[in-house]
Amino acid sequence: MRIGVTGGTGKLGRVVVDHLRNEGHDVTVFDVAVERGSGVRVDLTDYGQVVDAFAGVDEHHTGLDAIVHLAAIPAPGILSDVATFSNNLPATFHVFQAARRLGIKRIVYASSETVLGLPFETPPPYIPVDEEYDTRPESTYSLVKHLEEELARKLVRWDPELSITALRFSNVMTPDDYPGFAEFTPESRKWNLWGYIDARDGAQAVLKALETREPGFEAFIIAAADIALDTPSTELVERFFPGVEYRPVEGRGTLLSVDKARRMLGYDPQHSWRDPA
Repeated sequence: MRIGVTGGTGKLGRVVVDHLRNEGHDVTVFDVAVERGSGVRVDLTDYGQVVDAFAGVDEHHTGLDAIVHLAAIPAPGILSDVATFSNNLPATFHVFQAARRLGIKRIVYASSETVLGLPFETPPPYIPVDEEYDTRPESTYSLVKHLEEELARKLVRWDPELSITALRFSNVMTPDDYPGFAEFTPESRKWNLWGYIDARDGAQAVLKALETREPGFEAFIIAAADIALDTPSTELVERFFPGVEYRPVEGRGTLLSVDKARRMLGYDPQHSWRDPA
């Protein structure tokens, strides 16, 4: 496929781009931070730039079959709430709208685990959490992710041939981050149920979604198969979330359920912070 990747210079984006190219796809990066010759510099808050860039840019590409949208202010608290909202929501609408206008029917984009209710100061309805309960945004960043999912649901209703897949990525990590896991404590990682995602498995999920998704909208939690601590998962739940309905997991298994992604995408997380360097 000819695939456009927004945010291709970011932490997850770089790994996704490499993975897609290694699998034989023709990838064009769209980002505000690209260096000359490595992609197309685009301000996604400017719709004119987005639709024109997706349509074709000189020697870079002459059209696209699919879009992977990863560009965003990546977390709450980096900029003001208004700046986060004013950047992220218009950028996503412009990406979706430009793709629709150009006849690009396959979109995979980065939603977020934050829509599940992070930082879980109000306990989740049950653990492991999954995609079955309604979103619970607790920050402006998360509110935008919720609104993006609602936008996608409405757009695919308008266009029955359109496929939009929201990947609710957990906290993205690379092998360079893993030595720092020794500093994690149960208290310091309670905010996301001690979850994370190896960027390489995040890239796997992106490719699986591009290859397998049918028209329509679906959201998937994308996390590692294990938690970020050596403490057993059940012990953590019993200590920090007493009284919450709990479906026990074995050992140090993830509390961010990836069952739906396994079932519908064929997602199979392969990487762990416990792996030898």
